[in-house]
Parts: sequence; C-alpha cells; structure tokens
Amino acid sequence: MIKFRDDIAPKTVANFEKLAKSGFYDGTIFHRIMPGFVIQGGDPNTKSGSRDTWGTGDAGYTIPPEFSNLKHTKYTVSMARGSDINSASSQFFIVLGDAPWLDGKYTIFGEVISGQDVVDKIASIKTDSSTNQPLDPNEARMDKVAIQSSETQSPTATNTSSSVIGIK
Repeated sequence: MIKFRDDIAPKTVANFEKLAKSGFYDGTIFHRIMPGFVIQGGDPNTKSGSRDTWGTGDAGYTIPPEFSNLKHTKYTVSMARGSDINSASSQFFIVLGDAPWLDGKYTIFGEVISGQDVVDKIASIKTDSSTNQPLDPNEARMDKVAIQSSETQSPTATNTSSSVIGIK
C-alpha cells in the first residue's frame, strides 16, 4: 500500500489517481527491476508492446515537476521521467535503497507504508542483465491498481483526507 503525499506533490498525486481510477495501470508490469536501486512501472507499452518499447510509453501528456526537500529513501515512490525534467507522465518507481543523487531531481509523491515484502519480492525477480526487464513479465504484473481514501490525524488538523493505493 502506498500513501500519497498530496501535501507535497498535489498535481502528481492527482494525475496518478486519475490514471489508476481509469484502469490505465491495470495489466502493466514493473518493466525495470534493479535490485538495491529501483523497480519501475507505469508504462502502457508493457501491456502488449514489444520489449524494445518498454520504458518509452506514457499517458500522452506530461505533468510538471513538483520537487521537494523529501529524500529518496527506501520505499519512496517517485515519478520517472526522461532527461527533460518536464517529461514525467505515467511511469513511476519505488526506491529500494537510499538514492540521494535523485533528491531534488525527481518528484516524490508517496511512500510504501505496507506490503514492503511485495516490493522486495518484485525486486528479486530474475531479469535480463542487459535490459533489467523481468524474464517472466507475469511475475511483475500489476493486475489491478485501486485507490481508496483513508482518514488520518495530524498535529494541525483532524480528519485530513489522504489517498492510498493498493496493487494486486
């Protein structure tokens, strides 16, 4: 389960929620698996495109970066992008270990708050060493991405709404 940080990256969270609710992520795979670094998913090309297109797909538009002072620590969720800082769209990654070189360069929009064992299991899937793609894509498939609301308590407000994601 991923807790979103809409207090830090509201546009990014809204984009992710919109895509998830529309079924955009359903059936996609974590197409980039680099143990100790990241697992990356959210590319629609992984549903039916050839492997050489994996990592190049998007939602057909981009969203602006929302950089913050948050750090890329283990289980942080961040938007993937190309060399252009304004190229984030649908792809995201989960950090598997501290990655300070990403800080301030990629939009952090959540953190894995439960199911870390699932993240670690995905990170251990056998991959092609030249592409970091899973040898068996079905092992890294996101069958259904669901959004649900939860109520949290904070020192400054009660009943503040936050969103979480569940990936099956």
